[in-house]
Amino acid sequence: MAGKLIAGALIVISVIAGIAMYYLQVYAYYDEVQATGTDDVVMTSLATGQAEPILYEDFQAIDSDSSPIRYRACFTTPMSQAMMTETYEIYEGAAPLVAPGWFDCFDAKEVGAALESGKALAFMGQENHRYGIDRIVAVMDDGRGYVWHQINHCGEVVFDGQPTPADCPTPPEGE
Repeated sequence: MAGKLIAGALIVISVIAGIAMYYLQVYAYYDEVQATGTDDVVMTSLATGQAEPILYEDFQAIDSDSSPIRYRACFTTPMSQAMMTETYEIYEGAAPLVAPGWFDCFDAKEVGAALESGKALAFMGQENHRYGIDRIVAVMDDGRGYVWHQINHCGEVVFDGQPTPADCPTPPEGE
């Protein structure tokens, strides 16, 4: 009889721990980002090399302090892809990261497929938004846009504990 009680207790504890881990990963650490209305979406200008705000509407975003790559945002823009390619820096190798299911405006599979097919173009939002992390902006041909953070080549090396490559800025202390 005691064995059944212990086994039952272990099962109950395991189920509670599993539910808690799921909640913590999917819901607990995300916060809604409050839109400023002026500079929530920026892209790097070809002319200046600086991140500049673009025209956008319907901005929604989430972020988390627990990881620098948990940022996701959605927006719409009246700007055409043709105009953007002449004005802003294209980003090669964009790979949208999956957002929590409840943040339903951001579908990484759809964005990834659109980037592969050419229906969406990726731009450098801001290089080294945080050291080793770039902010990427992808814009669909219908004006829907998406933003996420992606580890750049400097971050991949430095975060693995390797020496900073010669073409990378010196990381801040503690990185």
